[in-house]
Parts: sequence; structure tokens; C-alpha cells
Amino acid sequence: MKILILGGTRFLGRFLAETALQKGHEVTLFNRGKSNPNLFPEAEKLTGDRDGQLEALKGRTWDAVIDTSGYLPWQVKDSAELLRDAAGHYTFISSASVYAELEEPGIDENHAVGQLAAEKVEELKGMDAAQAIGAHYGELKVLCEQEVERAFSERSLIIRPGLIVGPYDFTDRFNYWVNRMKKGGEVLAPGRRDKEVQFIDVRDLAEWIVKLVEDQETGTFNATGPEAKLTMEQFLEGCKSAVGSDAELVWVDEHFLLGHGVAGWSDMPLWIPDEENMAGFLTVDSGKALRAGLTFRPLSDTVRDTLAWEAARTVSERKAGLDPQKEKAVLEDWKERAL
Repeated sequence: MKILILGGTRFLGRFLAETALQKGHEVTLFNRGKSNPNLFPEAEKLTGDRDGQLEALKGRTWDAVIDTSGYLPWQVKDSAELLRDAAGHYTFISSASVYAELEEPGIDENHAVGQLAAEKVEELKGMDAAQAIGAHYGELKVLCEQEVERAFSERSLIIRPGLIVGPYDFTDRFNYWVNRMKKGGEVLAPGRRDKEVQFIDVRDLAEWIVKLVEDQETGTFNATGPEAKLTMEQFLEGCKSAVGSDAELVWVDEHFLLGHGVAGWSDMPLWIPDEENMAGFLTVDSGKALRAGLTFRPLSDTVRDTLAWEAARTVSERKAGLDPQKEKAVLEDWKERAL
């Protein structure tokens, strides 16, 4: 197949391109040429920008498009309409963040999604793109999906992943726990041991998406894992085992953490306090994707491969994770309280 990837050099896009090339497809990458421009010398590379610089795409045809870089609906509209008659199939990488009303677990593809008024959309168009996306990421992804469906109708495939993890993950969320377990010692573990968590290895997601593209699959799919329920305790113990750590998990009460200014998700990745009433966020139903062939590698493989990649990184500032001094102080206060 001739596959056009919008993006294709960062994280999921990188693995989609790698997988498609390994399977013998003819791959074209369209991006600004700023991130990892030397990747995939065997692929055709077109330089442009989603923001009004799509000339390189004109006059060409592909069997399928995979859109990994669509965040603003007016930009997705431009690319989808331009490619409507130039490609047979359009895959849009959306997000499980599209869902609203997160109080109940088991959210499937028919669950209510976030909405933005037309007036708000017009207001966002005048804002800095990063600010607009940061403020309304999920709702904007919903509108992006709608633009793809309008242009490609029954030739569109919408993927709604949860947290994507593994090598080259620049969000530092999953990586925090891998690195922290490797360091060992007393590790602050947040809240309830039995709180459910979800994520998907980027390579499992990429391989499955390419297979769906090959099959010209259509419709909307949640895509997160693992297949069976995974608790925070099982996850942390799995990380500990995979890296061969002597770490000691110290479970700290939610109210105590919040009282000490420890934030869910940013300080403690994968943890959302119960009081936020978002039980549905990390309990998404991916049954439809499982029936369509989505599979998952063992957690230990993801942990070890992430750690191996981390060993080569030189990043000094992390985007997520608790500061070591703050962790130490909170643990000391917790132990004093228990005396």
C-alpha cells in the first residue's frame, strides 16, 4: 500500500512509520522536518505545515492516510478535504480524552463526548495554538474527528488511545515509575492499592493500527490496555520486578497527599484522586478493539525496553513525576503521623 503519514517522526508516528515500512508498504511522511528529520531514509518525505502549508500534498494519491498530528479542527478540515479524493482511507489518531461525564467506569465508544460552542471555537482560533490545545484538548479532538468523518464518511477510522507508553515516550509519565523503581529505596505509592490503571505500549498500538489500515477497517475504537484489570499495586510491583529493584512501596493516604500538595497525574502519574470523581478515565472499555485483534505484550517487556531507552537520554528536566526532595519530605511526615 501507499501510505501517507501526517507526522511520523515522534513517538506513535515514529512506530507507525517503522511498522508500515517493515511490512513492505510505500510510506510518505508529511511534516515540518523539525523532529528527527534523518529517520527513515527509505521513506519519501514531504515538507509542509498543517497551518496553511499543504502544497506538497497536492496532485498526489495514496491508498491510505494516517493522521497522527491533528489537534485543531480547522487544520484537520483542510487536510481531510484536500485528501478526500486523493486517498481511499483516512485514519485519525484521536484520544480517550474526548469523553465527558467521567464518573462511571466502563466507558465505551458510544459514551458522551465533550462539546464546544461555535462561539468558543472561533475564540480559540485567535489564541496561540498550544494554549488552545492545552485548555480544550479533548473537545478539540472531538471536532477533529467530525471533520474527518465529514470528508471521508464511511472511509474513516477513528482511534481513541488511552495513555501511550514505551520507548521514546516524551511525556515522562510512565517513565517516572520505571526510573523511580530502578532507583529503589522507599517509594511513595499513592492512594488505594486497588485503584485501576490503564495504558498501552506504543508498539502494540502501532502494529494494530497498521493492520486495521491494511484491512481498510472503519469506525471508532477505544485503544488502551491491558486486557485484564490492572491495579496500581500490580503495576508498581510489576515495574519493581521487571527492573530487579529493592524498592519498598510506602502507600500513603489520598487525603494526606492532597493536604501536602501532591497532585494527581503530574506529581503521581497514572494516579487520579478518588475525590475528583473520574472513575471512568482509567477504566475505558476497549472490548471492541480486542475483538478487532488488539493484543498486548507483557508489562515487563514495556518496562525493560523503556528503561533501556531511558539510559540513553540526557534530559535534565522532567515533564511529570514527584520531586525527590518533596517525596522524601512527604514520606517523613507520613511516618511521623503513624507513630
